[in-house]
Amino acid sequence: MARYIFIIGGVMSGIGKGTITASIGKILKSKGYKVTCIKADPYLNVDAGTMNPTEHGEVFVTKDGVETDQDIGTYERFLGEELSSLNYLTSGKVYLSVLTKERNLEYGGKCVEAVPHIPEEIISQIKKCARETKADFVLVEIGGTVGEYQNQMFMEAARMMHLKEPNKVLFVLVSYLPIPQTIGEMKTKPTQTACRLLNEAGIQPDIIIGRAECILDFPRKKKIATFCNVDEEDVISSPDVENIYEVPLVLEKENLGDKILRKFNLRAKKKNLLDWEKLISKIKNLKKKVKIAIVGKYFEIGEFTLLDSYISVMEAIKHSAWTNNVLPEIVWVSAWEFEKSPQKLSELSNYSGVIVPGGFGKRDVEGKILAIKFCRENKIPYLGLCFGLQLAVIEFARNVANIKDATSREFSEEGELVIDFMPEQKALIREKKYGGTMRLGEYKLKLFPKTLAFKAYQRFYPQLKENPVVLERHRHRYEVNPEYVEILKEKGLVISGINPERDLVEIIELKDHPFFLGTQFHPEFKSQLLKPHPLFFEFIRASIKNLTF
Repeated sequence: MARYIFIIGGVMSGIGKGTITASIGKILKSKGYKVTCIKADPYLNVDAGTMNPTEHGEVFVTKDGVETDQDIGTYERFLGEELSSLNYLTSGKVYLSVLTKERNLEYGGKCVEAVPHIPEEIISQIKKCARETKADFVLVEIGGTVGEYQNQMFMEAARMMHLKEPNKVLFVLVSYLPIPQTIGEMKTKPTQTACRLLNEAGIQPDIIIGRAECILDFPRKKKIATFCNVDEEDVISSPDVENIYEVPLVLEKENLGDKILRKFNLRAKKKNLLDWEKLISKIKNLKKKVKIAIVGKYFEIGEFTLLDSYISVMEAIKHSAWTNNVLPEIVWVSAWEFEKSPQKLSELSNYSGVIVPGGFGKRDVEGKILAIKFCRENKIPYLGLCFGLQLAVIEFARNVANIKDATSREFSEEGELVIDFMPEQKALIREKKYGGTMRLGEYKLKLFPKTLAFKAYQRFYPQLKENPVVLERHRHRYEVNPEYVEILKEKGLVISGINPERDLVEIIELKDHPFFLGTQFHPEFKSQLLKPHPLFFEFIRASIKNLTF
């Protein structure tokens, strides 16, 4: 008996539709209902794995190994739950499913057409998610903006679902209300236009959420209600906030959750956002700061896209900093600057901690390696994520283990390949099978006692003393070459975590250092507001001890 809420954007993208969707989910969950979220993206890529993250944003990986849009990560962080492939749709995924069925004669010889077969497949996958998750509410965020050709099939699926089960389907329009500086007045016309375009698709919004710099006043709400055919009380204000985790509280001030439940003739079973409220209140009163440098590539297409590329890393830093009672100050540092001017490495001493995140390719690698060397030698807390582990191993091999030409097969076929393909990856690359073929999703991680990593995890999971195994998410093609593990260990590299099934290196660290640790997996994917990841938490603790100002 699931209910379905479709969240659709207005005429402008990038206004926080994913955060609104996640916030509605958080509110309904706080009222005692089981909630899940689906992201429906209009592009023809089967998944997000083959797209450049600097253009599209971060590729988030689910526990079952699907490469998804960054909004899936937002849903997980707000709901405090792990999602799966059931929660992610793309036009490519839907069309591939329909075409596969057609080739298998599953349509019984019918002429397979865009309508109704594509919308029917979308509906089938949405309802499959509802069944398998046993959700009371399924929130479906339709990517893009209203009126686009690309997302019409998802709109049509939503219309068809409402036609068949009008009491189980609700539409929410999220629209931006600009305030032009030369006019100084909040304008409703873009929202009116968005609503008319939605009407053309056969959809009438039940609730309109107005995104704006400030709170919507009564005249604006009344005008939207009049021209968009909704009740005034169903025009909800969502002003800009400093912290996106405030959004559920902002929406609840206007009783959005109860309004949604009333439309479905339901009542709240409970109301509990207390932990959320307490943490947001605490964050607002924090004064002490910790300054963290993220050393990465210089992206010419703009700083704002760069932030989207590593959104899970940034959120994981925030979760752990707030839990440690400090405000994070995150600064992007270009690795290219260190390659061009090595003397600038001394500037890393101005930061309490340094992170080298995941990445691909050989561009600016030497600058990152120089930064890692500086952190190792100058006792600056360091956390390497995936690529950051591999480069830390290369740096250690070159400068401590005296393997001077240590490198990765990703950069060169020559030299000592301390980082190399997994055997099965070699065949995939030869056959040019790139999409969905990396080591993806959750794998077992066995921790070794008396290591920094083990202590960090045990702080959150005391039961690990009996069985030191956890699950972590991966996204990579390369591994530490097992042929070099013993010599690296002899020279002082600590292997503190492995995959027990294949004996692959998962975590490396150094002794006699305040915090120097690298992970082959992506711990940021499992960090949540009320439950930070143990390794990020320990990294921030070490960085606080290393406060430089």
